[in-house]
Amino acid sequence: MARSPETQTPLLDDVVEGAVDCNGHPVRRSSSGGWRSASFIIWVEVAERVAYYGISSNLISFLTGPMGQSTATAAKNVNIWSGTASLLPLLGAFVADSFLGRYRTIIAASLLYIMGLGLLTVSAVLPSSQLQVLLFFFSLYLVAVGQGGHKPCVQAFGADQFDRQDPEECKAKSSFFNWWYFGICAGPLSTLTVLDYIQDNLSWGLGFGLPCIVMAFALLIFLLGTRTYRYSIKGDEESPFVRIGKVFAAALRNWRTTPSAIASEEESRGTLPHQSSEQYKFLNKALVAPDDLKENGKVCTITEVEEAKAVLRLFPIWVTCLVYAIVFAQFSTFFTKQGATMDRTFVPGFDIPAAALQSFISLVIIIFIPIYDRIFVPIARSFTREPSGITMLQRIGTGMVISTISMVVAALVEIQRLQTAKDYDLVDMPSATVPMSVWWLVPQYLLTGLADVFTMVGLQEFFYDQMPKELRSVGLALYLSIFGVGSFLSSFLISVIEEATSWAGHTSWFSNNLNRAHLDYFYWLLAVLSAVQLAIYMCIAKSYIYNRGGTV
Repeated sequence: MARSPETQTPLLDDVVEGAVDCNGHPVRRSSSGGWRSASFIIWVEVAERVAYYGISSNLISFLTGPMGQSTATAAKNVNIWSGTASLLPLLGAFVADSFLGRYRTIIAASLLYIMGLGLLTVSAVLPSSQLQVLLFFFSLYLVAVGQGGHKPCVQAFGADQFDRQDPEECKAKSSFFNWWYFGICAGPLSTLTVLDYIQDNLSWGLGFGLPCIVMAFALLIFLLGTRTYRYSIKGDEESPFVRIGKVFAAALRNWRTTPSAIASEEESRGTLPHQSSEQYKFLNKALVAPDDLKENGKVCTITEVEEAKAVLRLFPIWVTCLVYAIVFAQFSTFFTKQGATMDRTFVPGFDIPAAALQSFISLVIIIFIPIYDRIFVPIARSFTREPSGITMLQRIGTGMVISTISMVVAALVEIQRLQTAKDYDLVDMPSATVPMSVWWLVPQYLLTGLADVFTMVGLQEFFYDQMPKELRSVGLALYLSIFGVGSFLSSFLISVIEEATSWAGHTSWFSNNLNRAHLDYFYWLLAVLSAVQLAIYMCIAKSYIYNRGGTV
């Protein structure tokens, strides 16, 4: 929000620089922001996650059930939709940082979100037809658009409520990311089983309609906190997207400029600080424009080049997290299909919905995050002298190790499930229940949740903290895009493997008859890829230098 011309600066020492209230006036630290405002925003995201997982957690069951799709096709469709939903935050961040601001983008995205969920509910109760299929997928991707605007802005807006210049609030900001993730896992944990049961046993229309109501409630909560929020001041300068784009464009156009010409130009202008790394030579050329660019005033400033470098420096970390994202895509697809074949009896007459096992991911997160935040961090801090106990990249790497172990466990459990089906002569009876308790799957879900505590939260803080102030929505969108691209890669990997393993009448790894499929081979492949990814990540992380004085 723009600063009002009539702004009167309060005669107090606790004015927060770079922020205003909803009326454009300077804000006081004592009466705005902090946990007071962040609490509203956390509750909003809790409700949004309930709505999102109320759709996504059991989506593969709807596609293979009422929609009649094969297991592999349904898994690919879930991955493509999930990938799209995770990439669209890049668009949402662009709209927020360049035009509407985070607050207005959240409101607009929430309205689209509610509309998509409402149409999804309608599509679920329509008779099976081409119209129903079209409406279903249209509304599903409208939900993805709404989530794309909502996701990067809400978290960045929540972190904006803490002043990084204040030591206490800076420490609270690091804690905010932990409790943020705690909240968005606690919400689905308390509702996921109920929604999955309603969808599997009562009505898909009701099961999709309840998330719509929850999302409308989330918007109401967000609006209630309007007067307490801190809003970052948006200056008159160019959009950060435009500035960064201009740097890369200028660097490309000047790529043929000789190194000696660059050095001469830099020396004469005295504008380019010393760069010892070869990594940034490409961007340094943006500071040296040919005459036609100079005449048009398009020579990039050092600040603009440094912003572009901040984005470029994150790219190697982004790439080395993609395999983790591929692994992350499995719990809502193949893990669920595995569980559907097993003995899910909880008490006589009541079977646990297969998708409800995802609640164990949330359970381990809400148990372990308080332990991490209140016990592990203080103990680690006493040894490392790091405010957050361990560095962000160390935290991310720890989660990658656990994720690799989770794939090994998943492969071993699937081997046991296949052997049980063979022992009871159920290999050619795909609809029969394999007499093996679904609780065998719990360890792989628990390990997935533990990995998330480290890697997911670490990535959120890393991509927020290492970006320039005006690009933090972009940073969080980049973090989300890891999982978007990971979902697309998972879909691509499934397609390639299905084609390669089903030739000449062979049984695909992803056969509709899971008793003849080989999900265990797929999990072993992911475990190997995860180990390779971890080795590369450790090499890159070791040489990374944090912005603002951090160290690896």
